[in-house]
Amino acid sequence: MIPFHTRLLGAAVALTLATAVPALAQQLELKVMAPAAPGGGWDQTARAMQQALVAAGVARSVQVTNVAGAGGSVGIAQFVNGAKGDGNQLMVNGFVMVGALAMNKSPVTLDQVTPIARLTEEIQVIVVPANSPLKTAQDLAAAVKADIAKVTFAGGSAGGVDHIMAALFAGTIGADAKKINYIPFSGGGESLAAILGGKVTAGISGLSEYDGQIKSGKLRALGVTSEKRIPGVDIPTFKEQGIDLVLANWRSVMAPPGITPEQKKTLSDAVEKMVKSDAWKAILKQKGWDDAWLGGDAFADFLKKETVRVTDVLKSVGLVKS
Repeated sequence: MIPFHTRLLGAAVALTLATAVPALAQQLELKVMAPAAPGGGWDQTARAMQQALVAAGVARSVQVTNVAGAGGSVGIAQFVNGAKGDGNQLMVNGFVMVGALAMNKSPVTLDQVTPIARLTEEIQVIVVPANSPLKTAQDLAAAVKADIAKVTFAGGSAGGVDHIMAALFAGTIGADAKKINYIPFSGGGESLAAILGGKVTAGISGLSEYDGQIKSGKLRALGVTSEKRIPGVDIPTFKEQGIDLVLANWRSVMAPPGITPEQKKTLSDAVEKMVKSDAWKAILKQKGWDDAWLGGDAFADFLKKETVRVTDVLKSVGLVKS
C-alpha cells in the first residue's frame, strides 16, 4: 500500500501540473477590438487572432468587436476611455492608425495605449478592373502624369498606408503628390465594389485582400511594393517596372492604458504563444501575411520611430500641416 504522505505528495504534484499548464487558457476570456468595419485588414487580423488563440489553447474564449470610423480614431478613443485597466482587452491596429491619428488631430494618441507586439507585415498592391485599358504600372504612371485629377484611387481610410502609397506613387513618378485623387473607404468590401464597378481608376490594398479577385481574373494587378518578386506570386514589383516604390504595411496589437505590469506580461506571453503556434502559422500561410512578430521594448521603440516617419511623409505630401 502506498503511504499516505506519498499519495498526498503525488496528488499535490498532479494538481500543480493540472493548474499550471492550462491556467492561462482557463483564465483568459479576451475581447479584441478591430477599430474598423468588417472585411478589412484589421478585422481579418482580429478574427485570425480569435481563431488562433482558442485553437492553440492560449485563451478559453475571444470575442471580436468592430468600431469603425476615422481610420481607427473612433476605436482607439473608445478603447482608451472604456477599457482602461482591463487586462482582458486588446485592440488590433497598425500603420493605418499612425497616419489617421495625425491627420485627424486626434486628442487620443498611441502614447496612451500599452504596446504589446507587432504581428504581421504585408506587401501592398495596385489593381485595376480586368477590362481597364491600363496594363502596367507605367501605363498608370502615364495616366497620372497626363491628368492627375482624372485618376482616382480607392483604398482604406485617409492617411493610412493605402493613401500614403498613392501619394508616394505620384511623387515617385514626378507628379504632384498633393493633388492625388484618393477616395477612402472604411471597409475592404466597399472599396472592392467600387473597383469592380468601375467607379474608380485603381485600387490599393494589401495583396491578400485582392488575391482571390486577382487569381479569378476579375482584377489585374499592376505591381507590388516588395523589394524583390514574391516567390509564387506572378506580379511584377514596381521597382522592376522603373518605379522606386517599396512599402510594407504592418499590423499590431495593443492593450489598454492603466494595466499592471503583471497584466501586461500575461497578455504579452499569450500573444507570443499565439504567434508561435501551428494555428497562427497556418493562418499566415493562408492569408499571405508575413510573420513580423516584435514584442516588448523593441516594439515600443519601433512604434515611436514609425510614428515619426509616417508623420514626416504625411507632412511632405501636404496631408498633415507642418
